[in-house]
Amino acid sequence: MVDIGYKSEGIIAIHEFLPSDLEIGKEIDVYVDSIEDDAGTVVLSKEKANKLQGWDRIVRCFESGELVEGSVKRKIKGGYITDICGIEGFLPVSLATFRNMTDQEIMNKLFKFKLVKLNNMRHSIIVSRKEAVSKEKAEGREKLWAALKIGEQRTGTVKSITDFGAFIDLGGVDGLLHITDMSWAKISHPSEILAAGDKIEVMILNLDRKEGKVSLGLKQRLPDPWAQIENKYTIGSKVKGRVVNILPYGVFVELEKGVEGLIHISEISWAKRIANPQGLFAVGDIIEVQIISTDKEARRISLSVKQLETNPWLEAQAKYPLGSKVTGKVRGFTEYGAFVELDNNLEGMIHVSDMSWTKRVAHPQDVLKKGQKIEVLILSVDGTNRRISLGLKQLQPSPWPEIAKTYPLDTILEVEVAQLAPFGVFVKIDENLEGLVYSSEIDKETLEKLKPADRLRAKVIKIDVEQAKIGLSARV
Repeated sequence: MVDIGYKSEGIIAIHEFLPSDLEIGKEIDVYVDSIEDDAGTVVLSKEKANKLQGWDRIVRCFESGELVEGSVKRKIKGGYITDICGIEGFLPVSLATFRNMTDQEIMNKLFKFKLVKLNNMRHSIIVSRKEAVSKEKAEGREKLWAALKIGEQRTGTVKSITDFGAFIDLGGVDGLLHITDMSWAKISHPSEILAAGDKIEVMILNLDRKEGKVSLGLKQRLPDPWAQIENKYTIGSKVKGRVVNILPYGVFVELEKGVEGLIHISEISWAKRIANPQGLFAVGDIIEVQIISTDKEARRISLSVKQLETNPWLEAQAKYPLGSKVTGKVRGFTEYGAFVELDNNLEGMIHVSDMSWTKRVAHPQDVLKKGQKIEVLILSVDGTNRRISLGLKQLQPSPWPEIAKTYPLDTILEVEVAQLAPFGVFVKIDENLEGLVYSSEIDKETLEKLKPADRLRAKVIKIDVEQAKIGLSARV
C-alpha cells in the first residue's frame, strides 16, 4: 500500500519489488495506472515509472553520446538482450566484443554501452559494447596523456618485443623502451632481460603528443655506473674483469655491470705480434688488467695486459749488441721478410734482402720454414720503435769481392732466363748467382720472345760490390 496523497491509498503488485526495496516509509516513484479499479482502489506501477524515467534518461544519453550502464539478461539468435535503465535493448554479436568470454562471465554482469539506435514509438534500442569500449579507451588515453610527465616512473606491461626494443602498455598509451635504454650494460637483444607480459617499472624520458610517441627508460631508474668512473678506476690501477667479447682489434673486459673496457691488440704483448686475440683469450675468462685511460663522456676505458709486465724493450739494446749471433725460431712471414722469436719472446725480422748474398729471394718461404730454429746476426736494435733487424746472409763473409774478380767488366757469359720484369730480365749466371740484363740493353724483338729457361748471351757492364749487383747487356 502506497500513500500518493489521494483520498484512498494506491496499491502496487508485490512482484514489482525486490525484497531490499520493501521498507515502510520509503519514498518511491510510481506510475498511476488506474485512478479506481472495480474495488475502488488506485492501481499503481513501480516498473512503469522506472521504465518512463529510464526511457527519458536513454533519450538524453543518446542525444549527448553519453555511455550508459546495463546488464546482459539472455542470449538470443544474432546477439543478446540487455537491460538498460529498465528498458530492454538488443546487442548484436558484431557489436558485443565478448570474444574468449564465457556465458558465466557475461550473463547478469554490468557493462558500459553506447546507444547506437532507438525507436521512440516502440521504446526499443540497439546498443554497442564495441563502441563503448573504444570510447572508454579514447577517454582513458586522453586522461593518461594529461597525467604523463617527463621524469616520472610508471608501471607498464610488455606488449611486444622487437630487435630494437620493447613496446610497453602504460594503461592505454603505448611507449617504446629502446634497447639502449634497457640496461647500462651492453645487451644483444631485448629478450635477454624482458618477456611479453612482464610488468615493469619504467621512467618517462620524452613525450611527443603530436606524434603520439612516448620514450621510456629502464636503466635510468638506477644510478649511472659511469658517473664516478674517473674516481673508481684511476689511471695506473690494477683491476680484475671478465672477458665479454673478442674482436680482431682487441678484447672487451667487463669491470662491473654496465662498465666495459677495451684491451687494444697493441696492449696485449710487448714482444709478440698478435694477429688474433682469440688464440690468447676466451669469453668468460677472469683476467687482471691495468687502467691506461678513462673517458667519461665517450664512456671508454682503455686497458692493458702488457703494462703489468716489465717492458723487455728497455733492455733489448744491452741484451742484443750489434754484430752478436743469436738463435731464434721462425714465427711467421710477410712478403718482405720473416719474423724470428728470440729467447726472451722479443721478435726480430729478417728482410728478404738479408737472406742471401747472391740470390734474389722472391718469397721468404723459399729460404725458411715456420718453426725452424736458425742462427742470425743482430744488425740493429730500436727499442723506441720496438724493432730488431736480423741478418742471415751476414753470418757468412760477402762473396762479392771474389765475384768481382771472377766476372770483370766486358766478360761474355751464356746465361739462363730466370724471370722477366718491367725494367729488365733476371738471369742465372751460375747456380748461386743472378744478374740483371737491363731493358735498355736488349732488343725489343728479342725481349718479346724470351721466356724462363731460355739461354742468352750477355756481357758484364756493371758490378756493384756494395749493393751486391751485376748489370748485364744482351748487345754482344
